[in-house]
Amino acid sequence: MTPKHLGQPSALPESPEQAVLDYVPNPRPGRPYLVRFTAPEFTSLCPVTGQPDFAHLVIDYAPAQTIVESKSLKLFLGAFRNHRAFHEDCTVGIGERLTEEMQPLWLRIGGYWYPRGGIPIDVFWQSGEPPQGLWLPPQDVPGYRGRG
Repeated sequence: MTPKHLGQPSALPESPEQAVLDYVPNPRPGRPYLVRFTAPEFTSLCPVTGQPDFAHLVIDYAPAQTIVESKSLKLFLGAFRNHRAFHEDCTVGIGERLTEEMQPLWLRIGGYWYPRGGIPIDVFWQSGEPPQGLWLPPQDVPGYRGRG
């Protein structure tokens, strides 16, 4: 479980599928706590037009035996920059991959996408019910209000 990226020069992966996510032992196993990653400048490409899409992602999870190493997560998310997919596929796919590989107690992701064709799209996914007693702060990403 030696991290591939931590302390090493790492190039941006060609695609999300090629990205390697590193996991390290949870320093506080046996007690539920929440970890939050916020990616306010996430980008991908529209699968139809190839034009860039932008989102503010919020990933919350309660670790079990491992935690995701943040540099590898940054590289994984950056690999979407040239990836063509609908908002729903990007958001849910990120949540599913992290859940499958890391096996947290619980994970949720909110994808707050900026308007395409005048309509903002927000996508939410979670792995199941959160552990009892886990403090869940609101994601606090305001809905898109345009210029108003």
